[in-house]
Amino acid sequence: MRLGLALGYWGRRPDPRHVELARHAERLGYHSVWTAESWGSDAFTPLTWIAAHTRRIRLGTAVAQMAARSPAATAMHALTLDHLSGGRLLLGLGLSGPQVVEGWYGRPFPDSPLTATREYVEVVRQVLRRDAPVTLDGRYHPLPYPGPGATGLGKPLRSVTHPLRPDLPVLLGAEGPRNIAQTTRVADGWLPLYWSPTRTGLHAEALAEAPKGFLVAPMAQVRVCPAGELAEGLRPVKAMLAFYIGGMGHATRNFHAALMGRMGYAEEARRIQRLFLAGRREEAVGAVPDAFADEISLVGPRERIAERLALWRAGPVTDLLVTTRDPDTLTLLAELNSS
Repeated sequence: MRLGLALGYWGRRPDPRHVELARHAERLGYHSVWTAESWGSDAFTPLTWIAAHTRRIRLGTAVAQMAARSPAATAMHALTLDHLSGGRLLLGLGLSGPQVVEGWYGRPFPDSPLTATREYVEVVRQVLRRDAPVTLDGRYHPLPYPGPGATGLGKPLRSVTHPLRPDLPVLLGAEGPRNIAQTTRVADGWLPLYWSPTRTGLHAEALAEAPKGFLVAPMAQVRVCPAGELAEGLRPVKAMLAFYIGGMGHATRNFHAALMGRMGYAEEARRIQRLFLAGRREEAVGAVPDAFADEISLVGPRERIAERLALWRAGPVTDLLVTTRDPDTLTLLAELNSS
C-alpha cells in the first residue's frame, strides 16, 4: 500500500505549510500529494505550485468538481499540468451535489448522475487520446453542441497540444453502489470518501469487477495522541463528519449522510443533520459516534496506529491518502508502512 498526502482545499487563506509538507512527503517516499476544491480555492492552481517545488511525487486532484468546468476544459488543465510536471498528474473527478452544482456553479444537477459522469469521462478520454476530433452524441456533454442557442457552426476539434500521456489516470469520487460499480468500468481508480477497513464487504462485489491495476485511494485523518486521550484525538474527525453529513447537502438529499447510513449509522446520520441544520453545530459534532469516526481514521498512540494500519494494508486499498498537517505524523506513517 502506497502513501499519499491529502492537503484538501484552502479555508480562509492559503496554508503556507503546504509546499513544505509536500516536499517532506516526497523525501519520505510518499507516492502522491492531493489537492481539492469546494467553493473557494481551485484544485489545479495549488497543485501546479507544488509541482514547481517537487520532482518526483505524483500530483492528484481529490477531487476536481465536474460542474466547475466542461470536460474539454478539465482535459486541457490535465494535459497542461501533466506536461509541466513531467507526467505526474492523477486526475480525480467528482460530481458534487445539488446544493453546490446549482448554488455555486449555477447549473442544473443532472437527473441521471451516472450518465453525466460517464459522458464527462468519455470526453476527457477522447481529448487525451487525441486519435480523432472529439465528438459525443451525449445527453449532458454533446460535442459539437447542438442545443438551444447553437449557431450550427460547431466543428469537431482535436487538441492542438499533444498530450504527454494519452492514458493519464482518471479516478472518480463515487459514493453510491451503482456509481462505484460504474467507476470500476470507466475509470482507472476510485476515491472513497469514508473507508472502513472492517467493512470491505460493502464494496466487494463492485471491486471484484475492477480491472487489474485499479486504484483504491481513500482518505484518512491521522492523529497521534496518548491512549488516554483517544476521545479528544477523534474530535477533529467528528467535526469534519458533522460538517459533511450535516452541512454538505440538503436535508432531503445528502450523499454523505446516505453513505453513513449504508455503513450502519442511519439514525445517527439523521440526528447529526437535524442538529447541524438547526444551528446546533457543537451538539452535531458530539452526536457523531466515536466508533464511526474511529473506524475511518487512524487515531491513537503509535502502537494503536500500527495495529490499525495493518487492517488497511490487508484489504483492497492501494493508496492511503493521509490527512494531516504534522510532518512528524507523515514520518511515523512512512516508518510504519515500510515495516
